[in-house]
Amino acid sequence: MGSFSIWHWLVVLVIVALIFGTKKLRNIGSDLGGAVKGFKEGMKDANGEKPADPIAQQRVSGETIDVQAKEKTNS
Repeated sequence: MGSFSIWHWLVVLVIVALIFGTKKLRNIGSDLGGAVKGFKEGMKDANGEKPADPIAQQRVSGETIDVQAKEKTNS
């Protein structure tokens, strides 16, 4: 009762493909892959390698960034 056969999983896969469509499932897969890749790069940065982002380097070093902000107007 607690285990499913291969046929149960195939039926579930077909239903999911019919509901979401193959294009949307492919996009979800590529987004997930990009997120995992970004996570791995973040872990490399945390393990001692220098960050590639210059803004992150400034935050790490404690420097203050002076910027001018423009007021947003409703048009």
